Amino acid sequence: MMWSGIKKAVFLAAMLALSAGAAQAADGHYVNGVEGIKAATLPPPGVYWRIYSTYYGAGEILDKNGDEIPVNFDLDVLAVANRFLWVTPLRILGGDYFADLTAPLVWTDLDMKRLNVHSAEGGFGDLCVEPFGLAWHGPQYDLSLGAAVYLPTGKYDIKEPASPGKDMYTGMFTFGGTLYADTEKTWSASLLARYETHSEKDETNVEPGDDFHFEWGLAKTLAQTFDVGLAGYCQWQITDDGGTGVTWDDSVHDQAYAIGPEVAKFFPESNTGVSLRALWEFGVEDATQGSLVTLTISQGF
Repeated sequence: MMWSGIKKAVFLAAMLALSAGAAQAADGHYVNGVEGIKAATLPPPGVYWRIYSTYYGAGEILDKNGDEIPVNFDLDVLAVANRFLWVTPLRILGGDYFADLTAPLVWTDLDMKRLNVHSAEGGFGDLCVEPFGLAWHGPQYDLSLGAAVYLPTGKYDIKEPASPGKDMYTGMFTFGGTLYADTEKTWSASLLARYETHSEKDETNVEPGDDFHFEWGLAKTLAQTFDVGLAGYCQWQITDDGGTGVTWDDSVHDQAYAIGPEVAKFFPESNTGVSLRALWEFGVEDATQGSLVTLTISQGF
């Protein structure tokens, strides 16, 4: 799941670069917080269609010290991403082999009133293709790993920071696990880690620094099909920005944290799962700070 520009100071930077030649930050593809509780658990072999409907809103953008930048900032992003997942009967190293494709549709509205800036764009975003993944299931654990690439299929315009595309390729490597505290699997703790590495953007000659994310969840299962719990994420930029287009302090790295509740329900008669999650960000540096709401519907065939 991904969309263009829901966070990070690239918005402010892009507009300031146009109006005042100020410093710029760069951003990655993966959207934190869209998987939630049991994020590392894959379903059994079969074909699945998942729809992620996500709203992100932010009313402030923070500098490298976590202080608000006074530009009267307002950001709204609505994304609907369709993920097509195939968990095959093929087993490799004892795990189920899977592959998936995610196609997002994104609408972004950005305002910085003190700079007299408004950018609103919508359209198809960058495709995410995950050709290789493995999932293991034990008596009291689930494990998964995968390798994916984001393709610059979305429209990108350097003068429109709300562009649905990002003008770069991103490689993403994933590993995670869900542990169950009891044999009935009613108490769970999950962790899903992702590492992103990016290509250089053609229009800006900037290569964003690598990003490390992890999503976590704590949940209790009630009546076998209903989950309630807490979810959250942490994200850090771990390498400097690069490329000939970098004119700012490349040692400034962004970070973000979030936490919030989640409820999920599985309907075995139709093989359908529904989850609803709301997360609030805190401890943000060099990025926007706001909240995220995600409704996910998963249909098995």
